[in-house]
Amino acid sequence: MTLYNQADSNKMKTWLLMTGFFVFIMLVGFVFSQAMNNSVILYFAVAFSIVSSFISYWFSDKIVLAMSDAKEINHDSNRELYHIVENLCITAGLPVPKIYIINDTAPNAFATGRDPEHAVVAVTVGLLQKLDKAELEGVIAHELSHVGNRDILISTIVTVLVGVVVLLADWFMRWSFFGGHRSDDNRDSRVTLAITIAAIILSILAPIFAYLIQFAISRKREFLADANAALLTRYPEGLARALEKISADQEPLEVANRATAHLYIASPFKDKE
Repeated sequence: MTLYNQADSNKMKTWLLMTGFFVFIMLVGFVFSQAMNNSVILYFAVAFSIVSSFISYWFSDKIVLAMSDAKEINHDSNRELYHIVENLCITAGLPVPKIYIINDTAPNAFATGRDPEHAVVAVTVGLLQKLDKAELEGVIAHELSHVGNRDILISTIVTVLVGVVVLLADWFMRWSFFGGHRSDDNRDSRVTLAITIAAIILSILAPIFAYLIQFAISRKREFLADANAALLTRYPEGLARALEKISADQEPLEVANRATAHLYIASPFKDKE
């Protein structure tokens, strides 16, 4: 994979991911409907997967920004940051994204959005306070590389879809442990038991599987973004120093959670590692 075909690859991955999610939710719905002897669950799963995929594509960036409690800024409210982003966008040949600031003193940043024309770059107050200009440029260049490579769409969609899978699994676990199962005397008890056990196992493994997919997607794109940022700024030391400072800072990012953690340039859970 090179810097020049990453964008096309990510477009394909996005559609494959959404298709796979649709099929996966239908499978989960089928197993759960059999375990509970209620076909309505299957129909609900199909409708739910369609709606979730639609929301993930069109509104996932807004969901992530709301989860992060990020506030939009403009040219007048923070001219230095706006000019850094604007100048790097000119160099990269990208439209200037919306810029958000997260009111948290832990240094970190992420990019989101469905395409370069609807992109967002978010940085924390701590990043602005603790990095010098060259280091900040390196971080912004890294995030803009995600925009140019179209990493932001697949990463943001994964955030929403992982959250959906976790919610479904949690819902079934609560249902199964608190009286949601309905027995049917006409069904073989061994078949019913086997399906129920399979459903419980699936509800446990589904979130783990979803997080593994999330991790696999995020690692490779970070290496490519680092390389692209170095080309963009012509000063790789800036990003290197920034990453050292961010890694050395042990303050956790309070607004982060497991669903959004992979979006950030560095892990936000410093006190839990």
